[in-house]
Amino acid sequence: MSPLHVVFDWDGTLSFIRAGWGEVMLAQWMEFLPALPGESVEARSAMAHHEIWALNGRPSIHQMERLAELVAERGGKPLTPDGFQDDFQARLGRLIRERIDAIRSGANTADHFMVLGGRAFLHRLQAAGVGLHVVSGTPRPFVSGEVECLGLRPIFGERIHGPTSLTDTAFHKRNAIRDIVAEHGLDPATQLVSFGDGVTEIVETLAAGGRAIAVAADEEHWHSGRTDESKKSRLLAAGAEFCIPDYMGIDSWWSRLGLGQG
Repeated sequence: MSPLHVVFDWDGTLSFIRAGWGEVMLAQWMEFLPALPGESVEARSAMAHHEIWALNGRPSIHQMERLAELVAERGGKPLTPDGFQDDFQARLGRLIRERIDAIRSGANTADHFMVLGGRAFLHRLQAAGVGLHVVSGTPRPFVSGEVECLGLRPIFGERIHGPTSLTDTAFHKRNAIRDIVAEHGLDPATQLVSFGDGVTEIVETLAAGGRAIAVAADEEHWHSGRTDESKKSRLLAAGAEFCIPDYMGIDSWWSRLGLGQG
């Protein structure tokens, strides 16, 4: 059995069920953030976009805390972070329910809501004896339900790590990754690889001594095979070893995982 363990982020790395969350959050921020004197809508939007994505990979309560700080700094009266969280989750929840209902009704396949080639890649890793884990900033109960909905429970089992709830600020991917290393007695340099589309998982995998691969799928044009260039730039700058748009070109980089031909 291969000693390799692979950690996946969830949203945008394997699943599109929450794709578009960034646009939902940006719309929320633009509604609540007061404009500074002379500040254009474009400048305010660019600032909000930067702040949101700087915290990508961490539980969304951290972004809500930052929103509350910015509203107050700009002279507004913010909701509490929990209040902003409730508002954001209500907006995002409508989108998620529509997608899950589409899978359950048969209107769409589960693979329609996965990054291209993701299921086949997971099966190939599983067949090679790789230990597979999800480490997400989305609350574990939500991710667990989405894993079930996409038919991935046999692959991940209960190896799903995330916040206990929407208001859990104690969870950190750093600790989750290090717990995996400790539990399985891994030599991170040779036995730990992560795939992710957020800076957090890239940085924390490298800090644990492992290797990180960036996934920069275009979440506006699913299954297009295109790379999101802004994601790619951020993730390579964070230290990712290389970047892929999806899992369709496995044969060109499979050997770099150290698993032989597979």
